[in-house]
Amino acid sequence: MEFKDVINERYSVRGYLDKEVEKEKLEYVLKAATIAPTGVNYQPFKVYVIDAKKYADELSEIYAAKWFTQAPYVLCVVAQTDKAWTRPWDGKNISDIDATIVMDHIILAATDVGLGTCYIAAFKADKTREFLKLEDTEEPVLFTPLGYGNAEPRDTPRKDLDEFVVYVD
Repeated sequence: MEFKDVINERYSVRGYLDKEVEKEKLEYVLKAATIAPTGVNYQPFKVYVIDAKKYADELSEIYAAKWFTQAPYVLCVVAQTDKAWTRPWDGKNISDIDATIVMDHIILAATDVGLGTCYIAAFKADKTREFLKLEDTEEPVLFTPLGYGNAEPRDTPRKDLDEFVVYVD
């Protein structure tokens, strides 16, 4: 698929078929995470691959939408705050930025091979920490189901360029 097709066809899938994801496709998506750019190339993240059927109850406590556990997998990108680059002039730890870039690579790679995803940031972090047994230095940043979509895209109007682009002269 051409890159322009990937970015134009990607949408937030809110319904999934009961169909397994081929191992090759899962590995392709996960490999995309490994090549995502991160600050100083520290790669301060983990990607949790969760069997959605096996852990449906636990996942439902994290995010309650019924479609969240319809796909075979749910992925969670976790930032490792103690391993991320921090800007020395203001102390900004960029682990959340790195983790978001990683999830974007995952989601675009999934679209490229015909899989559906949905960025989820509205989850219960405390339940996530408990379920994944995260350390204090690990922060869950984003989730996505991963599977074959069974839902049409919603109408999501986009702003015109002149509404958000600012040219500095």
